[in-house]
Amino acid sequence: MDRTAFGRLLREARQRSLLTLESLAEASGVSVRAISDMERGHSLPRQATLSELMDALELDGDERQRFVEASARRTGQVPRQLPPDLVTFRGRDEALAAVHGLTSQVAGRGGHVVISAIGGMAGVGKTTLAVRWAHQVANHFPDGQLYVNLRGFEDSGQPLDPGEALGGFLGALGVPSGSVPSGTEERSALFREQTTSRQLIVVLDNARDAEQVRPLLPASGGCLTIITSRNQLSGLAVTEGASMLSLDVWTREEALAALAARIGEERCRAEPEAASELVELCGFLPLAVAIVGAQLSAAPQVPLRIGVRELRESRPRLDALSAGGRRDDVRAVFSWSYRALTPETARFFRHMALSPGPSVSAEAAASLAGTGMAAARRHLRELTSANLLWRDAEGRYVLHDLVRVYGAELVEQEKDDRLRAERRLLDYLRHNAHAATRVLDRRPGFEVPAPSAEDVTSVVVDTREEALEWFRQEESTVAAALRSMNDPRLLRYRMYLTHDWVSYYSIMGRWADEISAKRIGLDAALVLDDPTAIARNCSSLARALAQTGQIEQAEEQVGLMLGQLHRLTPAEQAATERSIGWVRGRQGRHTEALHHARRALALFRTLGDRGSEARELNAVGWYLTLLGDHRQAIAMCEEALPMLREAGNRRSEAATWDSIGYARQRLGELDAAIADYRRSLRLYEEALDSYNQADVLDHIASAQLERGDDAKARESWTRAARLLSAIGDPRAEEMRARAGALDEAH
Repeated sequence: MDRTAFGRLLREARQRSLLTLESLAEASGVSVRAISDMERGHSLPRQATLSELMDALELDGDERQRFVEASARRTGQVPRQLPPDLVTFRGRDEALAAVHGLTSQVAGRGGHVVISAIGGMAGVGKTTLAVRWAHQVANHFPDGQLYVNLRGFEDSGQPLDPGEALGGFLGALGVPSGSVPSGTEERSALFREQTTSRQLIVVLDNARDAEQVRPLLPASGGCLTIITSRNQLSGLAVTEGASMLSLDVWTREEALAALAARIGEERCRAEPEAASELVELCGFLPLAVAIVGAQLSAAPQVPLRIGVRELRESRPRLDALSAGGRRDDVRAVFSWSYRALTPETARFFRHMALSPGPSVSAEAAASLAGTGMAAARRHLRELTSANLLWRDAEGRYVLHDLVRVYGAELVEQEKDDRLRAERRLLDYLRHNAHAATRVLDRRPGFEVPAPSAEDVTSVVVDTREEALEWFRQEESTVAAALRSMNDPRLLRYRMYLTHDWVSYYSIMGRWADEISAKRIGLDAALVLDDPTAIARNCSSLARALAQTGQIEQAEEQVGLMLGQLHRLTPAEQAATERSIGWVRGRQGRHTEALHHARRALALFRTLGDRGSEARELNAVGWYLTLLGDHRQAIAMCEEALPMLREAGNRRSEAATWDSIGYARQRLGELDAAIADYRRSLRLYEEALDSYNQADVLDHIASAQLERGDDAKARESWTRAARLLSAIGDPRAEEMRARAGALDEAH
């Protein structure tokens, strides 16, 4: 189904329930504009938004399934990353006239257009203006819109790395994750290449400086780039021809119009002096007026003069929001908004402010606060209504950076409470990663203590798709948590967390991310002097380095593993010997690889671990055939097969048949080799392992070519290329080139 079909289903279900757009928005917590866009076929809901709509409509099982199927996204979708345009937007007529003049120049200038909202204080509405502008001209840019919050002025002092932003942009443009380079410069070059022939809007929000922005500028003259920043980005005007716009606070008339849009014209007309003083006490700052308006809208019985008195009597502390020398500042507004919350939601807000990333999922927020999901959704709706947070295009919750500062100050005196909240977040990330990993792939090797599930949200993950979706949802939070949660008492939590994300990074080919995470895990293990964790992290790090062609850099990891062997249990020694053998094998040092594999095999046999023994028999067989002892290799692998069948380990059985086929091919037994390869391929197909299916198809093609079956070899390499392309592995081009070479030969 397409977006129109989903919109029709949603509208029919809403009308059957006798709900208006407004009443469905109130029941679900999804904005009226978002629901309207879905019903008109302009957008599809994210998973969390879909669940909230279905719950509010009280759909039964069959109808829920139809909604899920209709909302499924199709590949090739044009990116639509803009945040929602505010219905209550008022004023800025002069600024909008200026920027629309710039839009008309996009085609004629042969370059991108840049706006920098400089000279405007925090909360002045730079993002709101940029989003309004982008929405108004979106129809002139048919290839979609990209948006990123560059977090240039977060309290953590760590702006978003341009390389990380580029990774998100490239993914949104359809570049497979495995084809995204690890370096910022290379990602920037690929981004420019991808945008050369596109007409896009790119919104770079909250930039720190020109250097953060430059790698993110598209190459096409048909692209419109909008940048917001608290700093003057004059360097972009000089080098990139950027157009500058200085945004000030509202005029009194604009602020009053915005207040009336939120609380109603009648209330402002009934108390004009109080309304005027309210916006003045807000310093005419758009963010402050929005918060005041939300609170007054939620309390229609409260006279405006009462709001004026409370604001006037507040003791302001948030100096960063001072309205340029006015007698009051906006911290008073934050304080008033905060005090209007129920005690439970106020506590929830304080914990949300501790989230390390730019946005947070409902499940992660619930875990930070140690509350259930039903209560968390109620709190999130109350906070959204109070304009203390908003939802991004992914359905995640975002606190304005200054609101986050205010919330973090509220827990500054509660350091133990902060520590408990951060522990719960790390437990949430690890507990669900642990469960999702068991669905995706459970590698043999080190076992770590089971993660705690106390006071954290457990996400139901039954399928591979659900597991990958959860990992995608939380990957930015994990990266931020590993980067910023530096309390020594959290060191072991961070160390274990890196272990449970290995499978996701490996399956997605996210080797650069895995290297970054495992270096953090290894550093923590070294500080804690934990030999098991040192060996485990070295094993994963060495593997990721090898996958990115940095195999010689893995030598340091081998040295550390060898240094820990005497401190490990026999089971851990066996797993470590296995890992060292794997690295040596990738280095082409096959004799040493065989030595370590045989040591691992002997230990597994001593332990009576038949499953690991069988896997290591295959490893020994593989290194033997690489050394030319093909008959002995086959014997070792055939010994492993019944043990693997007994354990039900299809993936390792598939790997063993592949090893046998490889040895038979080297002996010239091509028909037998192809038959063994095909056994391996069938088992990998049953395990849904596309990466290794492609590897076996490569072996089959080489045997077919050796036998003279060029057409079949070309077919096998083409099939391998399709599998690798589907998972974003760059080796797809290599397989495609081999198939193409056969075409050229004929």
